[in-house]
Amino acid sequence: MNQNEQKSSGRWKLLLVLAVCAAPLVFSYFTYYVIKPESRNNYGALIDPRDHPIPALGATMLDGAATGLERFQGKWILMQVGSGDCAAVCQRQMLEMRQLRLMQGKEMERIERVWLITDQQPIDTVLMREYDGVTMLRVKPDVLKAWLPVEAATTAADHMYMIDPLGHLMMRFPKDADPNKVKKDLAKLLKASAIG
Repeated sequence: MNQNEQKSSGRWKLLLVLAVCAAPLVFSYFTYYVIKPESRNNYGALIDPRDHPIPALGATMLDGAATGLERFQGKWILMQVGSGDCAAVCQRQMLEMRQLRLMQGKEMERIERVWLITDQQPIDTVLMREYDGVTMLRVKPDVLKAWLPVEAATTAADHMYMIDPLGHLMMRFPKDADPNKVKKDLAKLLKASAIG
């Protein structure tokens, strides 16, 4: 084999090594920009707290005593909104919030459940007993409407929301949310967070 053939053979070997090394990078770019896989990081929609800071809610307990969400500082808050009559959707959300908290096992003590009531409708005592452990606060509906982001063609009452231990509104779950997917989001949040 003469010197020119050796050089040509060496170049082909070098090109082959470069191609093998570059293949994973080329494949990853192809996958990301051409196939475009969907992000599966979380089920709930992340909310930028800078766009939705928690306002002065003027919240009261059912007995009329003034209070606020700041009393849960250091805890994760799973929150729902609705009228005091708590129709079927409201009761389903209450049940789901209870089950979602219980499904976190030893981590469940890190989660508080809050129901923000948007009217002066009396609360059924059976409902209060059934969902003991849910903090029920009356708030002004116009304040909530200005604060809570919603999906198109929905209201805040259609969603469950998460507030982090620092007091930031940070996630909204879709209307008729799949509890198993919500459970996975909660588990990921609790595992990733050293606070709360």
